[in-house]
Amino acid sequence: MLLRSKYILFTAILLLFSPLYKSNGAPTHPDEHSPQVIRKLLVNAINNGKVTDSLYRKLTAIKNPTALINGYIGTLQALKAKHTWNPYYKLKYLSDAEKTFAKAVFGDPHNIEIRFMRFSVEHNVPGFLGYTKNLVADREEIIKQLDRKHSSPADETLVKTIVTFLLDSKRCSPAEQIKLSQHLASL
Repeated sequence: MLLRSKYILFTAILLLFSPLYKSNGAPTHPDEHSPQVIRKLLVNAINNGKVTDSLYRKLTAIKNPTALINGYIGTLQALKAKHTWNPYYKLKYLSDAEKTFAKAVFGDPHNIEIRFMRFSVEHNVPGFLGYTKNLVADREEIIKQLDRKHSSPADETLVKTIVTFLLDSKRCSPAEQIKLSQHLASL
């Protein structure tokens, strides 16, 4: 089950971030702090601890980061937990990620990308660790924002990935599944 969950997370991240680049693999925006560039690096960070550490250092060096940057930092902290073998550091990085995600959500509570990142991390963390307390709130907020068509600055590819991930997560009620399927069909 855990292996399947990790596969779903990694597939969702790949689907989320891969279409944002030109056919030659170059980012569509040259700004190294743009979401498109960071997303591409996050794809590489999934299976590469060095990329995770490098991107983490770059993003944590930003003075006055946006809520979205904090969301990316929280994702990287969760990836650091994935990459370390030491159980103490796994828990420490997860705890750091939880705090960073809380800060990101506080800074932009209606941003579906931030909510999605936190939801996907919490979905994939074993429940007995206690890092799953925001799953319902994040799912509900994402669906609420989708209903309101407030997915900006998220693009259509991001929205499709989020909706698909929520459906695949099996954490939605039947009514939410119907609503999400309708959103997916309208994209």
